[in-house]
Amino acid sequence: MAGRLIYLIGPSGSGKDSLLDAARTRLAERGCRIVRRVITRSAEAVGEAALGVSAQQFADMQARGAFALSWHANGLSYGIPREIDDWLAAGQDVLVNGSRGHLQNTRLRYPDVLVLLLSVDQAVLRQRLLKRGRESISEIDQRLARNARFNERLLVEDPAAHLLDNSGPLALTVERLLACIGEQTPCA
Repeated sequence: MAGRLIYLIGPSGSGKDSLLDAARTRLAERGCRIVRRVITRSAEAVGEAALGVSAQQFADMQARGAFALSWHANGLSYGIPREIDDWLAAGQDVLVNGSRGHLQNTRLRYPDVLVLLLSVDQAVLRQRLLKRGRESISEIDQRLARNARFNERLLVEDPAAHLLDNSGPLALTVERLLACIGEQTPCA
């Protein structure tokens, strides 16, 4: 029996990396692999434990067919290693920190993908983005408006997507994540 691709998406600042770090051990106990993405940014950059490569290295890897999925967003390139296909074929569940903008392409390649939309209250998200200090207030406001429009559209256009609220304690979100993966029922 093939494993499932679990595609975690959500806006920057929603807590995807924190959630994955907090759930890593319990997911591993369930036989679920968390994929390490390849990203064209410095390996020293704060955030997820991704493999940082140059734009040329990424292009070379992509030309060699090293990625099962890849996309470009916010001036960076992201790749999901091709090994996920081997893991899925071996019956392992695979969790990917994905892209909302690449979801349609992912669904084409993996029709049975389990989509988890990590959401957070707009006021909480605004505070997280301000604390991070990467964007101006105007850029944050624009990001929040885009996020609200995207979430509304996604939940209408993709009723199979599960909403996972991360506005409260992280431990509660971990439990919701595990319930979603285990039961494939609404997670909010």
